[in-house]
Amino acid sequence: AGVRVVRALSVFGYDDAPHGHAEVAFDNVVVAPDALLLGEGRGFEIAQGRLGPGRIHHCMRAVGAAERCLALAARRACMREPFGSPLVTKDLVRAAVAECRLQIEQTRLLVLSTAAAMDRHGSKAARQLIAMCKVAAPRMGCHVADVAMQVFGGAGVSQDTPLAHAYASLRTLRIADGPDEVHLLQIGRLELSRLRRTRDTDPLARVQSACDAFDPATYGSERRHSEDVSTDAHASEPRQAKREVRSKL
Repeated sequence: AGVRVVRALSVFGYDDAPHGHAEVAFDNVVVAPDALLLGEGRGFEIAQGRLGPGRIHHCMRAVGAAERCLALAARRACMREPFGSPLVTKDLVRAAVAECRLQIEQTRLLVLSTAAAMDRHGSKAARQLIAMCKVAAPRMGCHVADVAMQVFGGAGVSQDTPLAHAYASLRTLRIADGPDEVHLLQIGRLELSRLRRTRDTDPLARVQSACDAFDPATYGSERRHSEDVSTDAHASEPRQAKREVRSKL
C-alpha cells in the first residue's frame, strides 16, 4: 500500500517494460518492523554489500557485448565492398579493429584481476580495482560498439542489428553504475593515499625529494656560476699549453 507505478520509462527510446525502469511514487509508505532487513538505517550498508560484486558482473557483460560487436564489425567488413574492394582491406578499418582488440583485452585482464582480488581479499580491499572496472568497461564497450556501427553504416543504427541497443545499454552503465566522475574521484583518492603511504620505500621518493629541495630562486645563479668556472677552465688551457711549448724549446 502506498506504492504506485506512475509510468514506465524508456532508455534511449527503448522500452524494456515490464523489466526496465519506471517512475514510482511512495505515498505514506510504512515498513513493518518484521519486514526490515538488518535494521533501520542500514539500507546503504546492504546496497554496498551488493553493488561491488553486482557491478563486476556488468563489467563482464560489457566485455562480452564488445566481443559480439567486434565480431559483427569484422563480418560486415568482409562483406561490404564500397569502391570495388572489401572494407577489410582498408587500412583505417584494420587500425580501428586493432584498437578495439587492444581495449577489449586490456579491460578483460582488468576485470580478471579485480575478480581475483575480490575472491582473495574481499570487496573492500579491492574497491579501487572495482571502481577502475566500472570506468574502463563501459567506456571500452561504447567505443567498440561505435566502431562497429560506423563499419555497418546506416544499418548499424537501425533495428536490423543489435549494435544500437548494445551502445544504448553500455552508455547507460556509465550513469546507472555510478557516474564516471565519482569513480574517478575514488580511484584518484585511493591512489594518492597509497603513494603517500609508500613514499619512504618507493624508488620515486628520491625524485620527489629532489623536487622538494629544488629552489628556483638560486637555480639561475648556480648555473651561471658553474658556467663561469667552466669558461675559466677552458680559457686557461691555451695559456698552459703555450708555457709547456716554451719550456720544451
